[in-house]
Amino acid sequence: MPDTAHKGSCLCGAVKIKVEGDLSDADACHCSQCRKQTGHYLVSTNVPKSALLVEGEDNVRWYPSSDHARRGFCGTCGSTLFWDPFRKDGIAIAMGLFDGQTGAKLTHHIFTADKGDYYEITDGLPQNSQ
Repeated sequence: MPDTAHKGSCLCGAVKIKVEGDLSDADACHCSQCRKQTGHYLVSTNVPKSALLVEGEDNVRWYPSSDHARRGFCGTCGSTLFWDPFRKDGIAIAMGLFDGQTGAKLTHHIFTADKGDYYEITDGLPQNSQ
């Protein structure tokens, strides 16, 4: 059986992740919170929380950004790591964390009504305003 684990880390390596199994396709979130957290927009994949292993979890800092979710980042280098919805089994992982090939594809954009005015979305993928 082939190894379908995907590994990655934050910029400084204080937080390392491993996801067992295939990754879902990715979405790009253009909401104001994702733009402020990342400096542009967040592209992430959603996985079951049970599939995610985190090494260096004591370096993860959590910010409760709304009544619906919290955002995880590295307390050492500040890398964006996770978007963790409350009361759900899944967690979104920033695609930039992964090392090597992921097999995931960007499939759509969300919260495009909140996107910055300094760029256009021209890739032809579906766009959801909210």
